[in-house]
Amino acid sequence: MSLWMALALAAGVGQAAGMSDPIVIAHRGASGLRPEHTIASYTLAIEQGADFIEPDLVPTKDGVLVARHENEISETTDVAAHAEFADRKTTKTIDGARVTGWFTENFTLAELKTLRAKERLPLLRGTKYDGQFDVPTFAEIIALAKAYKVGVYPETKHPTYFASIGLETDTPLVAQLRAAGWDSADAPVFIQSFEVANLKRLKDMTRVRLIQLMDAKGAPADGTMPSYAAMTTPEGLKAVAVYAYGIGPNKTMIRDGDAVPTSLVADAHAAGLKVHPWTFRAENYFLPTSLRTGIDPRAHGRLTDEITRYLELGVDGFFADFPIEGSRARDARRLR
Repeated sequence: MSLWMALALAAGVGQAAGMSDPIVIAHRGASGLRPEHTIASYTLAIEQGADFIEPDLVPTKDGVLVARHENEISETTDVAAHAEFADRKTTKTIDGARVTGWFTENFTLAELKTLRAKERLPLLRGTKYDGQFDVPTFAEIIALAKAYKVGVYPETKHPTYFASIGLETDTPLVAQLRAAGWDSADAPVFIQSFEVANLKRLKDMTRVRLIQLMDAKGAPADGTMPSYAAMTTPEGLKAVAVYAYGIGPNKTMIRDGDAVPTSLVADAHAAGLKVHPWTFRAENYFLPTSLRTGIDPRAHGRLTDEITRYLELGVDGFFADFPIEGSRARDARRLR
């Protein structure tokens, strides 16, 4: 066990369910420093003080939930280098978009475990750790979280699409959480989705907290709402509050770069919703102009300052690729 992790455990870091401070959500783990959605990435995030680790969940052909950003895995694994899987490359329509590549639902878990993860943003983050880690199952992630007393924040990816091909994901997700002893409003769990219908179903299936994800553009893929913008009006937020504990908006919906902040945080709080924006990243490429350091898009700018801006607006938590920066910003504000 590292010194970081020992100190975190001794201090009770990760007892997130009862926290009143804003929570630090490790976006795909410490994904700015290790290939995303790997045990190495999640473990480093825990060492750096994350309260929750976030797996995006997709199913295998044999119905096992695994952590990948998308079910198309050529960007995040070395599948293209495996000649034995060359004939699995195909084109599918996922949520209305044509996608070509290799898909988790065409592989058994045993086959996926022969692949190795790689960096999804190599031009910004390098490839030092490519080929070292496998694709973890949700069960492995739960075991890690329980061992180190942090929470899990799973996202159900493309639930309508997967249900349409006979791989419904909500039931196995709830079953695994329940088996872990997590089926209450104070469990260290949030379930998130960009869709609406599956969150409403989950409301009847589990008592864990639900988060409605929102983007600055577009609409839920299940066709339940005309746009995410319609969901951010005061009336729209009241409707969300009927089934969800909070919202997870694109951070630009709260403040777009250096622009004047919107009223979304206040409006959501008025509707009784918590607010967990995404995603905070350290590279200049992702930061507002005023917080960049130099002109190299790969260089790290003032991420802690950006997170502090949002904490001052009253957010209740945030997704970060660099959890250590999130922990520093949160802790510095606590000490003021």
